[in-house]
Amino acid sequence: MRLLIFNMAMDLDDPLLEFAVSWVNALARRVAFVHVITMRTGRVIVPGNVRIYSVGKEKGYSEPRRAVEFYKHLLRIVRQERIDICFSHMIPIFTVLAAPLLRRKGIPIVTWYAHPSVTPLLKLAHHFSARIVTSLPTSYPYKVDKVQAIGQGVDTDLFSPSGNISPEDPPTILCVGRLSAVKDHSTLLEAVSLVQKSFARPFRVVIIGGPLTPQDQAYARLLQQKLTELNIQDKVRFEPAVPMVHLPNWYRRCAVHVNLTPTGFGDKVAWEAMACETPCVVANQGFVETLGPWASRLLFRHKDAEDLAERLRWALSLNQAERKELGAYLRQQVVRLHNLERLAEQLVGVFQEARNC
Repeated sequence: MRLLIFNMAMDLDDPLLEFAVSWVNALARRVAFVHVITMRTGRVIVPGNVRIYSVGKEKGYSEPRRAVEFYKHLLRIVRQERIDICFSHMIPIFTVLAAPLLRRKGIPIVTWYAHPSVTPLLKLAHHFSARIVTSLPTSYPYKVDKVQAIGQGVDTDLFSPSGNISPEDPPTILCVGRLSAVKDHSTLLEAVSLVQKSFARPFRVVIIGGPLTPQDQAYARLLQQKLTELNIQDKVRFEPAVPMVHLPNWYRRCAVHVNLTPTGFGDKVAWEAMACETPCVVANQGFVETLGPWASRLLFRHKDAEDLAERLRWALSLNQAERKELGAYLRQQVVRLHNLERLAEQLVGVFQEARNC
């Protein structure tokens, strides 16, 4: 099988999107050749059967120029190479731009989308796609036809427990993710204030991530103001985003990880933490299957600071044996449902079905 992939970035130095390189490499181990057209590129390490083409966002190209570059690369690939299937990962604009040409060439498109926003572009991408894939049944917001939930794709070799690293004392509540309003850090800060008033032992909070847009920057300033209003400046520390390779040690050292995004998202950091045998408190109902019998303890009502505070107090009170039992179960679930190699196998199966339909 010869594969054409569209994605947002190929860059091992991008804390948010570097996982895309791992996904491409996992697929490359299962197909003959992979061509990747990406919005931007940076440092990459890929095998010899992968070729990458950027439309030039990293060079500052305008949107019209990037569209020209996209079609230049696409036309060259389909004229000179045999392509069996196209996989468009979280970039419906590329699905729509490529669809007329790929349809004429008889090349089916499989589109990945895991986000609650329903846009006109998504509707068009859905129409033009032979199959839609997503991480969770709750992560795709449009029509259910063509849709298959296949898990997230976590590198469970990288995100794994370590016998050499133990949770810190005093315990740390960790939250990893971009500083953006949808991540709902405000509820975490309110919950921390409540825990501080009622939890007898010391603890601290570390929030890892940075703003990307002007709106995010304004949101980050509001969070700093909220720290002062709640008088929890001594409890909470903000850290910039870190490369993916450094995240496992953060997960291993914390007592509990918190993910506050609502149902409809498929936020990979929650699964990464669980893969490191770290308890993870979540607001997303889509995680119920992963959490299994622990869902009643680890799932809180979105934007409910009191409910979150109750879950955090419980997690901070776990002894070593209890945390080990919970963590081992969560890792087992992530390996079973969401590990990268399973995802790659699932994708190849979907590609084969799309070719035959």
